[in-house]
Amino acid sequence: MLRKYRTAGRILADVLGKASAKIDVGVSLLGVADYVENTIREMGGEPAFPCNISRDREAAHYTPKPNDDAVFGEEMVKLDIGVHVDGYIADAAVTVDLSGHPELVDASRAALDAAIELVGPGVSTCEIGRAIESAIEGFGFKPVSNLTGHGLSRFNAHTEPTVPNRSCTSGVELRPGDVIAIEPFATNGSGRISDAPLVEIFGLTSRRPVRDRRARALLSEIETRFKGLPFARRWLRGESIDYSLQRLIRAGAVHTYPVLWEVEGAIVSQAEHTVIVTESGCEIITR
Repeated sequence: MLRKYRTAGRILADVLGKASAKIDVGVSLLGVADYVENTIREMGGEPAFPCNISRDREAAHYTPKPNDDAVFGEEMVKLDIGVHVDGYIADAAVTVDLSGHPELVDASRAALDAAIELVGPGVSTCEIGRAIESAIEGFGFKPVSNLTGHGLSRFNAHTEPTVPNRSCTSGVELRPGDVIAIEPFATNGSGRISDAPLVEIFGLTSRRPVRDRRARALLSEIETRFKGLPFARRWLRGESIDYSLQRLIRAGAVHTYPVLWEVEGAIVSQAEHTVIVTESGCEIITR
């Protein structure tokens, strides 16, 4: 099991480094996303979720739509990638600053370093949150308080324990063998995010009876191909995809992952690694 986590982490680290180097003003978002997802497959893994390319106030969950013609501008770009090997997931992110706010990038990176330094058996997730908050505030910014890190399990990219990005009063003690993604978000705004009216990522909720033939066929494809992991609309092929997808959402068989953005329109940075908690600390598998 841990070997597969480590393999996923090695693939992710290689792809993340190469893909982040491609991000520049005028470069296609869809081109970067396709490169990420195709290279993961070429290296023997599978995307654990669609390549997230969130910009400026967007904190998470933006992925290009089919035939997306958007290009990078002078923006703060969060590149968040997930890789799985036989369902065992690694998750990591970097911020590429094209906007001229390097100190905001430094804040989330420093927070990640401070958090990882603390990780070990018996450490409370509240202690980690406190370290993240202190590091970000030391740069004069705020952590995004309603986004968190998370545990990783087989075919589940968001499970317990929750790893807060601020101090808290009730946490969970980490144990050897826990696999967690720590992901501080820093902002020069309010420190809160909300749902944007943009959705390109979806997930299977449960098997539900659906009368429409095309929607039933799409549901079967989603169950077989993605095994409960998030998927992008651009990954789907066939007739009447948008119609069928909406039917599945209305039936409660599929749920959405709206883009998450800073409520005041401020800029957000992100840094993330996946670690395995060990007897003496932790092993970073995505570096």
